[in-house]
Amino acid sequence: MKNINIKYLLVSCCILIIEILIAIYGKDDFIRPIFGDYLASILVFYLLATFLKTDLNKIAILSLLISYMIEFLQYINILELLHLDKIKILNILLGNSFSWTDMLAYTLGILTILLIHNPNKIKS
Repeated sequence: MKNINIKYLLVSCCILIIEILIAIYGKDDFIRPIFGDYLASILVFYLLATFLKTDLNKIAILSLLISYMIEFLQYINILELLHLDKIKILNILLGNSFSWTDMLAYTLGILTILLIHNPNKIKS
């Protein structure tokens, strides 16, 4: 338990709850598809930062790469290729349609993380 960053774990849990609420109640064209993806990249960052003891900038880059990889898997229809497209929870977790807007949302999410954790470096 001493290798876990409790602060980041709590942030992860809060973001996860928000994501679940967005998935349940978000029926619009912005909150669920765009803001949800923005938060998803931030959630990936805080989940990784909870367990990894390394530079937060490296974790941010890894988080962005993971987000991009998930979007690429959507692009190639990985669930359909693996005949897993009928499993609803996988469709919810992985998604099922590629979007450049999602890529932008992930990027903006990680840029927000970089601003939060490196405010002095960004200003100079």
